[in-house]
Amino acid sequence: SAGDLAFTLTKAGLWTDSRYFLQAEEQLEGSGIDLFKMGLSETPSIQTWLKNELQQGETVGFDPRVFSYNEIKDMKHFFDKWKIELKSIENNLVDKIWDNQPGFPEDAIIPLKLEYSGESVASKLTRLRSKMADENCKIHVLTMLDAIAYLFNIRGNDVEFNPVVISYAIVTDKKAMLFTNLNKVTDELKKHFGNDVEIYTYTDFKQKLIDELNSDSKIWLDAGSVSQWIVDIVDGKKEILYQDSPITMFKAVKNSTEIEGMENAHKRDGVALVKFLHWLENTVGKEKVTELSAAEKLKNFREKLEHFKGLSFNTITSYGEHGAIIHYESTPESDVELKPEGIYLIDSGGQYSDGTTDTTRTVSLGNITYEQKKHFTLILKGMIDLSMTSFPQGTSGKQLDTIARLPIWEAGLNFGHGVGHGIGHYLNVHEGPQAISYYRCKGIAFEPGMISSNEPGLYIEGQYGMRIENTILTVEDKENSSEDFTFYKFETLTLCPIALNLIDSSMLTEKERNFLNDYHVRVRKELSPYLNEEEKSWLKDATKEI
Repeated sequence: SAGDLAFTLTKAGLWTDSRYFLQAEEQLEGSGIDLFKMGLSETPSIQTWLKNELQQGETVGFDPRVFSYNEIKDMKHFFDKWKIELKSIENNLVDKIWDNQPGFPEDAIIPLKLEYSGESVASKLTRLRSKMADENCKIHVLTMLDAIAYLFNIRGNDVEFNPVVISYAIVTDKKAMLFTNLNKVTDELKKHFGNDVEIYTYTDFKQKLIDELNSDSKIWLDAGSVSQWIVDIVDGKKEILYQDSPITMFKAVKNSTEIEGMENAHKRDGVALVKFLHWLENTVGKEKVTELSAAEKLKNFREKLEHFKGLSFNTITSYGEHGAIIHYESTPESDVELKPEGIYLIDSGGQYSDGTTDTTRTVSLGNITYEQKKHFTLILKGMIDLSMTSFPQGTSGKQLDTIARLPIWEAGLNFGHGVGHGIGHYLNVHEGPQAISYYRCKGIAFEPGMISSNEPGLYIEGQYGMRIENTILTVEDKENSSEDFTFYKFETLTLCPIALNLIDSSMLTEKERNFLNDYHVRVRKELSPYLNEEEKSWLKDATKEI
């Protein structure tokens, strides 16, 4: 899911991140392709490696469909300094030698009903065209699959875990066009679109775009996501506005129907999580449970829930030292048995017709040390402190990131990922533009209706990892707001107990302790009606007052 390949006539290299170092080493052995481990200080970038392998006047070819405009702009700037040329290649060279290449996905496109979306396609197109008119643009090209899915109220199964449809879209001041595999188009979809959207085959996109380039106004392209291939088609024929698509913000600020759906999805998901945690506590040490079998058990609980469509990402199920690998992916080769001791971390989520979930819980399986309790409580303090924060209008995620880190920093510790990311509504579990992060934050201020994660953690290499993740909704803080200042706060959507046996309550302030107790009362009250007597009893104990 993450890799870049560069090759010369005599050498080749694959660049990937720490999640895939072990897998890549194994799979590349004997291939003649060298592994370059991204994130390590000694690892050169692709550009630096190519610069060292080539002479002035030589050329680097690239497939313009798989690089964004911004990526090529940066690459060109780099290579110009070394007098190395960049050349766009219309037909991918790997495709030319790839026998039995998988075909275009053919699962039917699913119309998202108004009862889940809360806004019609016609209404969304009107809002988009209003933004286009403000910028004197009569054409807007969409390549982001989640933006297309949102705008046209469609979902699909073309990309694992992400309910999107492989497609392009063009919206003008007069019409909207979707380009996809026509085998995916049903009568139900045509009825869903009515006269609002025209449907064309995927390969018609280039010619239809050229046909639209004869008007006088500008064309709007999203610089961060539009491919260089599309820029090459348009460049010189049209004035281009390079700016974030307004759909990015439309999608981020959920309407009341989407918010209600996310609340309902998290309640159902909480039931599955409680059933799983109850099962885990009563099974580890009595029967064989491994990282993978535990993840499969949780999936089984989710599959029984109403509106379940699949997982929102590949479950991170990590025991002991595996937990210290932030994006650890358990495989049959790395899978280990859970023992009645140590720390187990599970980060998982579901896709439902009415929402998307993402929850992490850290579990004590027995014999917990004082250091582990201290570390877990520091994370809990950070998570709670952010959950309780009231902040003025205009506050961005870079500021909020610090609040969740402060208790951890004060102990001389830190963690290497952001505190939170945006979450889609029955869409991608990672969604922009907002981010509670010191490095991903683009300065986008939080607004009511935005839904994000809140997930501080700590990772002790070779020993264990810990993270607590809740989903939070931005709302207005009416108590703190005044005529002079508008304040916002977070409401927690996730309903799942937090491990009491990992908490040193003496480290919590009274305010933090009250927050946790109140949260657990809510978890118990909202989930108990959906549990059997044994599970209710377990949940009562798991959410008792501290």
